[in-house]
Amino acid sequence: MWLLRVVFVLLQALIGFLALRRPPHRLLWYVRIGITEWGYWLVPLVPAPFIPAWRRWWSGPVAWGGGVAATPGAPPFMQALRIAVALPSELVRAFGPATPASRTDAPARPKPLVFRDLLHGLPVPAIQQAQHTYWQNQSDRLNLDLYRPLLINSRLPLIVVIHGGAWESGDSRQLPDLNRYLAARGYAVAAINYRLAPAYHFPAPLEDLRAALAYLRANATDLMLDTERVALIGRSAGAQIALQSAYTFNDAAIRAVVGFYGPTDLRFGYENPAHPAVIDSRGVIGRYLGGSPTELAATYTAASPLFAVGPQSPATLLIQGSLDEMVYPIHSRRLAVRLAQQGRPYFLLELPWGAHACDANLCGPSGQLSLYAIEHLLAARLG
Repeated sequence: MWLLRVVFVLLQALIGFLALRRPPHRLLWYVRIGITEWGYWLVPLVPAPFIPAWRRWWSGPVAWGGGVAATPGAPPFMQALRIAVALPSELVRAFGPATPASRTDAPARPKPLVFRDLLHGLPVPAIQQAQHTYWQNQSDRLNLDLYRPLLINSRLPLIVVIHGGAWESGDSRQLPDLNRYLAARGYAVAAINYRLAPAYHFPAPLEDLRAALAYLRANATDLMLDTERVALIGRSAGAQIALQSAYTFNDAAIRAVVGFYGPTDLRFGYENPAHPAVIDSRGVIGRYLGGSPTELAATYTAASPLFAVGPQSPATLLIQGSLDEMVYPIHSRRLAVRLAQQGRPYFLLELPWGAHACDANLCGPSGQLSLYAIEHLLAARLG
């Protein structure tokens, strides 16, 4: 009996450590995402230690252990509730009011955090999905996955999604729930593949994004796309690509950009690496850019969205976990300051419990808050 109690105490201590701190190893990063973004399923077990059965032989340690193990699942949800109260008015101040959703069968979210959706998921009507080759040569081809509503009555605003993966891995199928959700609400969502490091260096992914936009514009009539209303969404390495493209393409059609936990100053990222047991951030940046800052100082500057912000930069939504173990929050915070200095519309949604890839569960606390902010931005800027 006492041994079980000790085991549960140690388990609770480990869960609490992972919930409140950056994990020291990549494997524990996965565990931490599960705790913070799915941990609310354990919250009903919190009162378990207080029921009378806790003193009885086997049921005592089990009830007690389940209760204490559940407590780390509660703080993210409680913090999310506090953020949700202020989020609607903050987004209106940042981006202006949102145009009501055009599709009544798939309305926009009524509020930033919906308790029912934590348990039942997000309702997504049927959509259509197709793959298109947007670039090819004799040996390679690049595809995109295009998501659209089943019924299309007019040209659809276009959202281009750029996947993460440290510029070396990942593909257009990464975290597709957001793509389906937005497509069901009247947007065309193109999730693209791009050339990867170390075989290809910066600016190859930006060139690929430009080629994808050119393909979609050339086929806009057949695909029913409104390519004068475009938003870019990128995660991690994809956020660097999305932000840098939005700030340097000089494309008035790109009206908004969303960066999830992206590196914005690559020299800073190289000189202040993450824990090597989590990710070799110095190595991945060096392979992406083709060398060190000493060797390629101008390239590091040219690849950093922090230095590309200008008076015409589009509306920017930054989503960042405060406990991100791969891309430190200072990247998003410094970019927010630069956007403010340039007088550009922006909003930084910082999630105190959030890890890297905190939006993996679209129904979880981070996922719901992020989705509400994205919907508002798109409705305000593409509506």
